[in-house]
Amino acid sequence: MKKIILLTIFLSVNFAYTQKGMETISISFDNTKKIDVIKKIESLSNYHFYFLEDWIDEALISENFNNVTLRTILNGIFSETNINYYFIGDYKIILTNNNVIHDVLPIGYFNIKKTKIGEGNKPIFYSENKSTTKKGIETIRIGKENKNSNEKSFILSGIIKNSLTKEPIPDLVIMANSKKINTVTDRKGQYRIKLPIGINLLEFKSLGIENLKKRIIIYSNGIANFYLEENPELLDEVVIDADRDKNVRQAVTGLTQIKVKNIKTIPLVLGERDVLKVATTMPGISKAGEGSSGYNVRGGKTDQNLFLLDDAVIYNPTHFFGIFSALNPYTSGDLNIYKGNIPAEYGGRLSSVFDINTKNANSEKFSGEGGIGPVTSNLMLNIPVVKNKSAMIVGARGTYSDWLLKSLDDESLNNSEASFYDVVLKYNHKINDNNNIETTGYYSKDNFSITSDSIYSYSNRLFSLNWNHKFNEKNKAELILVNSEYQYNIGFEGNSTNNFDFGYKINETEAKINIQSSLNENHIFDYGISSKLYNNEPGKMQPKDSESIIEQTTVPKERALESAIYISDNYKISENLVLNAGFRYTQYAFLGETSQRVYIDDLPKNDATVIDTLHYSNNEIAKTYGGPEFRASVRYSFSPTFSVKASYNKNYQFIHTLSNNTTASPTDTWKLSDLNIKPQQANQFAIGIYKNIENNDNIELSIEGYYKQSKNILDYKVGADLLLNEAIEREIIQGDGKAYGVEFLIKKPKGKLNGWLGYTYSRSLIKFDSEFTEETVNSGDFFPSNYDKPHDISMVLNYKLTKRYSFSANFVYQTGRPVTYPIGNYIYNGSEYVFYSNRNEYRIPDYYRLDLGINIEGNHKIKKLAHSFWNISVYNVLGRNNPYSVFFVTENGEIKAYQSSIFSVPVPTITYNFRF
Repeated sequence: MKKIILLTIFLSVNFAYTQKGMETISISFDNTKKIDVIKKIESLSNYHFYFLEDWIDEALISENFNNVTLRTILNGIFSETNINYYFIGDYKIILTNNNVIHDVLPIGYFNIKKTKIGEGNKPIFYSENKSTTKKGIETIRIGKENKNSNEKSFILSGIIKNSLTKEPIPDLVIMANSKKINTVTDRKGQYRIKLPIGINLLEFKSLGIENLKKRIIIYSNGIANFYLEENPELLDEVVIDADRDKNVRQAVTGLTQIKVKNIKTIPLVLGERDVLKVATTMPGISKAGEGSSGYNVRGGKTDQNLFLLDDAVIYNPTHFFGIFSALNPYTSGDLNIYKGNIPAEYGGRLSSVFDINTKNANSEKFSGEGGIGPVTSNLMLNIPVVKNKSAMIVGARGTYSDWLLKSLDDESLNNSEASFYDVVLKYNHKINDNNNIETTGYYSKDNFSITSDSIYSYSNRLFSLNWNHKFNEKNKAELILVNSEYQYNIGFEGNSTNNFDFGYKINETEAKINIQSSLNENHIFDYGISSKLYNNEPGKMQPKDSESIIEQTTVPKERALESAIYISDNYKISENLVLNAGFRYTQYAFLGETSQRVYIDDLPKNDATVIDTLHYSNNEIAKTYGGPEFRASVRYSFSPTFSVKASYNKNYQFIHTLSNNTTASPTDTWKLSDLNIKPQQANQFAIGIYKNIENNDNIELSIEGYYKQSKNILDYKVGADLLLNEAIEREIIQGDGKAYGVEFLIKKPKGKLNGWLGYTYSRSLIKFDSEFTEETVNSGDFFPSNYDKPHDISMVLNYKLTKRYSFSANFVYQTGRPVTYPIGNYIYNGSEYVFYSNRNEYRIPDYYRLDLGINIEGNHKIKKLAHSFWNISVYNVLGRNNPYSVFFVTENGEIKAYQSSIFSVPVPTITYNFRF
């Protein structure tokens, strides 16, 4: 009874008070501050305002109010702010910062379930002495409370950047209300999280970034950008950055993420930071040997990997026979490797996508970073152009590596020469809050001579333009224009009669539109369209001078158009079940001007089986391929730290490499699918178990298995002639492949002792079966591919002795790759011939290597000219003479076997890195 009486008295008083503010007033303002507006209203009326001046912004008011109520004036002044107002007593107005003073109890108030403080959406009071920062927990207010609104939650979005470098922080975990709600920033540092109305506590966590907490009071959709500080104690503790439990939460299988800035402690050959070398220490990714240019992912060929730098293709991502990466470590940001569930926006390769991003420049502060090593030197400069709007990054790297070839244990290389350089420039410009532009230019070139009569050179060039536009909080898009070119040249000077120049070039131009739409918190759609034009020049040989008798020969150019549309949905079915489903439809057209030979069906392709030659005019379609590509991945979480995932991928690939070498080399050429060469296809199934052990070090465990079927894999007939061959289809065969394996990874990203251990068991088999002997290999049975290495173990460890000193170790073991041996000889028509085993029946010796390093940080004083870092390492400490290849020669009628090695002795290195 007492409650009812008090309520009646309160409502009666309130009715009297709320009639205030209905008096009409005439008043005008011309570029007047809001605080002065309030004072002017007080001077012209009997009302008095109560508020804190810190709540009132500096915006100016220019408005004429003629005979309107005071409430109308206040609504106009505070419409775009967080200020609410309330009339109380005799001519008193209380202003509140985004809260409403409730004078009417909500319907059903007495039936509302009571909860303890800290539960549900009621205010949660946190003690500031528990804050992770010295300044306590800052409160940020978004929107203002509206007592007439029925909304129970709102979207908070924004960008998170490094407070020192002003670079976006990708893959940062944001948790709200004690981990009940969470999200992760994308590669551009952008985030989007749905929060319940009222007070929320946000926690920000990422490796190398100091943990932070913010109190958010939210009453509408809004934007909040944050600048987070680095944690210097964590900068060098781990290489592979998987945010806490992200590997368990995300639906994608087979994703490896590497942060380039954190690879400095790993002892690598010649002290060069190399993100691609680090990638090969992860399960499922390997190389054929130390001197090979290509990468094999889950039993795939080297040409089945798509390397992207800011969305533009790099055809040869290595320098110096594959010993160095062609990526500047000081300008590169993050590397995402998709080897299981490849997102629907990517296409054109069967095995993987290496998506590499260049850092965004800091528009506020000039800075730089560099390194000096025994073979290369690097320098990166961050140059602001327009403060808070635009800036550029310029990076350059060069080598003085001729001494390295002379130090190798091979007399034939003593007179060799080798050099390379690469340059990258990225410019980013913020037009406004909804539009920004990023553009990247890159060029690299290698020159080398491994004999006294031949000079080789090859180069990569690319350009990319990315326009990002945000329509609203739920929809954003990007327009991407890219161009890439790869070419190589061989200059031969033997004698005056056979000197020649040989050249090859491939160029591609692509336009792509990507759109992301968040239908609601359960559906995030990505969709888009792309089109790519290939221009391939298969080869041209011409005499080097007038005395040469070499005839000029040119293989006709090739052109093709590859287009696709795609859509994918990240569907959150429940808290435990997430489905990522994608569909991509690809259409490929081989274009004229061209001439295509027609052969008799089901017979080997040779001179005798040609029945016609078809001629196609410029841009006329000679042959089309394509079809649907399905991408699906599902994740079920048994707990926040334990999940199971499964995926399925179907892919097409319309471009192939032509090489007689076992491994990729700079002189490989690319061949487009045409009337006689079919595109490659693959289907991959994968399933994995992911478990994180929650403790101070957060140990991550994963085991993932896969099975991949492929068709139209390209290989060569015995004695194939690939150089300047217009009828290349007569020299090749296409068959089926299968690959399967299990990948195990245990990772300890924190603590004094940190690192990871990876083990892969995998098989890669191919089959070429035909009723004709010339198109059959090993009796038509499956046999090991050139890159089949069943066992692969990698261990990377770092022990932090103090904040400045740490020790690193790197151990690798791999099964020797397959090789074909001569097993006998025979005499035919009076001549002696060698008899070889079945193809790839034997293996070269196993590969293993141990590297050790000492890392010395400079002192951690904030104010000094430059921050330094020393790395002292020894590559191949055990001096293992790992064979790169095994080959056979006949000397005096006797067959002798030889093996070649790249680094057969320990290689010590001292590298100095600096940052200012």
